[in-house]
Amino acid sequence: MTASKPLRATLRVVENGPYLVSGGLPLNKEIIGTNAAGESVRWTPGESFPKQDKYALCRCGHSGNKPFCDGTHAKVGFDGTETASRRPYLEQASVHEGPVLSLTDVESLCAFARYCDPNGQVWKLVRETDNVLARKFFVSQTCDCPSGRLVAWDRQCGQAIEPAYEPSIALIEDPANACSGPLWLRGGVPLVGSDGFAYEVRNRMTLCRCGASKNKPFCDGTHAAIGFRDDS
Repeated sequence: MTASKPLRATLRVVENGPYLVSGGLPLNKEIIGTNAAGESVRWTPGESFPKQDKYALCRCGHSGNKPFCDGTHAKVGFDGTETASRRPYLEQASVHEGPVLSLTDVESLCAFARYCDPNGQVWKLVRETDNVLARKFFVSQTCDCPSGRLVAWDRQCGQAIEPAYEPSIALIEDPANACSGPLWLRGGVPLVGSDGFAYEVRNRMTLCRCGASKNKPFCDGTHAAIGFRDDS
């Protein structure tokens, strides 16, 4: 479930402070694209930021220079305590078996991007993966899940089916819900906690940037409930 990555590329969580990014990771916006029914069906690349070898990204949600940190976390008394489970993904996951493919799901990682919903929800589609069209939808929808909450598996070879990403960070924007979403780590970017703990390296992860997640450092979808905007 990992991807190749620059050896120097790392994202570190600062205690009650920002995310420190090193290794020249590209940073851009990714927009949740919807169909006429309002369902999430595509990712649309947005603004790309000038490349920097090192930068600090706001984690409290209050910076006046979003997405970058301006020190406001200290003024507002931000509590960035990391509360997420540190167990490996598969130890947390529920498993849903299908005839050809299977699905693993860690609900606590949900970032409310809603790619699981079109064409019949993935929990239904997995049971129909002996059908070519259902299998296509199932793979596409699980691979579009930015947090990696959902992972499709080939039952014959036991391998995860993952999109190919270069190591990078995206800022998710959700126009359908008039809010800004989490940081999207792609391509196996190492994540190090404020106490030095090395989280499991995964191809897809989403990190809270509104400051309100109850599953820090990961996103839990709270940005949508509070209407977080990174332009405010």
